[in-house]
Amino acid sequence: QVQLAESGGGLVQPGGSLRLSCAASGSTFRVSVMGWYRQPSGKERELVATITRGGNTNYADCVKGRFTLSSDNANNTVYLQMNRLKPEDTAVYYCNARSMIFNYWGQGTQVTVPS
Repeated sequence: QVQLAESGGGLVQPGGSLRLSCAASGSTFRVSVMGWYRQPSGKERELVATITRGGNTNYADCVKGRFTLSSDNANNTVYLQMNRLKPEDTAVYYCNARSMIFNYWGQGTQVTVPS
């Protein structure tokens, strides 16, 4: 089993910045990819960004150039730096960790950017 502990999030004005953190614990040796997804109210969950153990990243087009995902493999932690936030970034953000077989989710953290 893998447990994910998220931190960060909150209310920020348009154009502002936030940083989300996600620390994995448990059977982390199984994890090959970590990242963040988000779910706006009334909509489906969508990809924000992912990072492999080797450091390869993948971003949703809508966050490219504004969000940066990084990892600290020694501490099994990933960081999502979110800059130039927009009202459309408002959502519950979920940390995700994937192994060959399993898919793990954090409890979610709210990010609100008022219009």
